[in-house]
Amino acid sequence: MSPVESAVTPESLLRPELLALRAYHVPPSSGMVKLDAMENPYPLPLELRAEIAQLTAEAAINRYPDASAATLKQAIRRVTDLPAGMDILLGNGSDEIIQLLAMAIAKPGATLLSVEPSFVMYKMISVFTGLDYVGVPLTEDFELDLPAMLSAIEQHQPALVLLAYPNNPTGNLFDAAAVEAIIRATSGLVVVDEAYYAFAADSFLPRLTEFPNLLVMRTFSKLGMAGLRLGFLAGSQAWLGELEKLRLPYNVGVLPQLVAEKLLEHHDVLLAQAEQIKRDRLWLYERLVGTVDVRAWHSEANFILFRIANATKIFERLKACGVLIKNLDGGHPALADCLRVTVGTEDENELFIRALQDSLHQSA
Repeated sequence: MSPVESAVTPESLLRPELLALRAYHVPPSSGMVKLDAMENPYPLPLELRAEIAQLTAEAAINRYPDASAATLKQAIRRVTDLPAGMDILLGNGSDEIIQLLAMAIAKPGATLLSVEPSFVMYKMISVFTGLDYVGVPLTEDFELDLPAMLSAIEQHQPALVLLAYPNNPTGNLFDAAAVEAIIRATSGLVVVDEAYYAFAADSFLPRLTEFPNLLVMRTFSKLGMAGLRLGFLAGSQAWLGELEKLRLPYNVGVLPQLVAEKLLEHHDVLLAQAEQIKRDRLWLYERLVGTVDVRAWHSEANFILFRIANATKIFERLKACGVLIKNLDGGHPALADCLRVTVGTEDENELFIRALQDSLHQSA
């Protein structure tokens, strides 16, 4: 081996901020009641599964997909009532779209601003793309601190502001008037991330025409298409036409396009499942707030955040009972002793509550 070859290591070539990162961890879940990833727990009706099976059997997977995904975009316009004049950009989940947005504004010294705690990929992708990152703390009850946000916007002049609406991992829907004030105060681009729109009582999608610097991002993952990895960004052609230059060709494959189109033909089925999840969410929330030593936060998403003493120990006991939820303890100072549970089926929710109560009794 030559001296040059022996000197080539990741440490010698990669940026130090990347070397300092830890990869996004997805824990194994085989054999577990899986309530950690905000997925829709309900399978599709048998008739619809049969239609999808036939569709995929006849798919031309030997050919590249439609690069424009025109039929799929039209289906999305129909089910979302997209305002006239607004356009759509498709992504491999919303993660790809966040990365594309960050790449687009990554001039030297540019800043991406968000709130904390929020979706961890906002900060990670800012590091990936070399952006300066500013995270403005939420209040003690995880609400927007509007004076702090406006001060940070004035100080840092962010090129991009990302706001999850509802927020992940806290589940709450920020005050719409405060979000509007942030949009109006920002000279850069504001993206409202509505990944959990199907479970929430409000949306900025109908208001896209009001604000020239507003885009709305959504994913269909939480609605029952997590395995398809399909997200979209909505806004004016002035913005999306430029962002399309950064989208890699054929980023949404043949099968995701075909299956998503079919599912959107049956959008009512998915929305009915979302309504069931909202009813189950209320049941689960009432059980959590009625449990001694548990503080749960109201949620407009398909999960619930709660705080409990010895959270990591409780998390491990739940795993020993075959129930996997999300341990947020240690991830951010504001999330000390916090856990997050996805709303599952009725049986899964009951099993989780029993396992939680048993775990608490072991601590008594």
